[in-house]
Amino acid sequence: MFEAAADAVLTWRMHRGMGVEITADRPRADPGVRVVVGLGAGRLRLRAPCRVVWSEHGERRAGFGYGTLPGHPECGEEAFVVTRAEDGAVWLEVRAFSRPELWWARAAGPLVPLFQRLYAWWCGVTLRRLVRPYRRRRGLP
Repeated sequence: MFEAAADAVLTWRMHRGMGVEITADRPRADPGVRVVVGLGAGRLRLRAPCRVVWSEHGERRAGFGYGTLPGHPECGEEAFVVTRAEDGAVWLEVRAFSRPELWWARAAGPLVPLFQRLYAWWCGVTLRRLVRPYRRRRGLP
């Protein structure tokens, strides 16, 4: 299950599975890859440019972090990391730190951290759904 989750995170499948539009220079989150995250629909779609600053894929930990670029409503970084615990459990950790960059992000005030928490929660829900077929093939609940 770890490999399936790691692959989903590192190849943008988790984000796309959430309904997020991803436009990236490469199909994998590697350092230097420029990615534009699109949230919303139509004319209300928010486009947030970022650049991957680190990635890793080890035996027990895989993921990446990206930093915002000019034009992003926030200034900061976000990381998506899958880990395999000693007991075999697989966990997703989403970490973000930022400050408002655009006027409307500042005006949104306390709604931005709430949105970030909801986004992290939705990442977990989506990743669980994406690895479910793998779990079934392995006979896991």
